[in-house]
Amino acid sequence: MSLPTLKSQEIPYDDPESTNMFLPGPKKPFVATPAAIEMYSEEVILACWQVLRQQADLHQGIDYLQVFESSEHPENLWFIEDGSGGAITALLASDY
Repeated sequence: MSLPTLKSQEIPYDDPESTNMFLPGPKKPFVATPAAIEMYSEEVILACWQVLRQQADLHQGIDYLQVFESSEHPENLWFIEDGSGGAITALLASDY
């Protein structure tokens, strides 16, 4: 299994908006769109999520939008963390 590569986020890690931890819980589920699962697989999505968790811990938070690039797929894999009461979603750009 080859993992897609995490792109650098658009804002600096010390930006006040770079506070997302991508940590699911009872009030913040981790979900993936059917198209993202079909293109990348659950296994790859979970492995990429683990990379995000490591980056979030390393930088004490990251931007709400994170993008993984893959030369093996026609679309990049996105992760979005919604605010309070939202979800953490793995999706394709075409799902947005």
